[in-house]
Amino acid sequence: MIFPIEEVINFTGNIYEITCATTRRAYQISMLRDEDNKDDDNTDKAVSIAAKQLFTKEVQYRIEHNPQ
Repeated sequence: MIFPIEEVINFTGNIYEITCATTRRAYQISMLRDEDNKDDDNTDKAVSIAAKQLFTKEVQYRIEHNPQ
């Protein structure tokens, strides 16, 4: 899967939050260079893998609010 376009189109949550979560997850994937996060053909990029994981709920995220 290159990018989960169908999931993006049907997404009903806060797109800003999931975008932030996707960038954070992509950073984690790129820093870990985790072989479990790569497809067999190794063509997926970290952002595509992260988006797929988040939009398909393979990986969960939460927003933490810092008190002022």
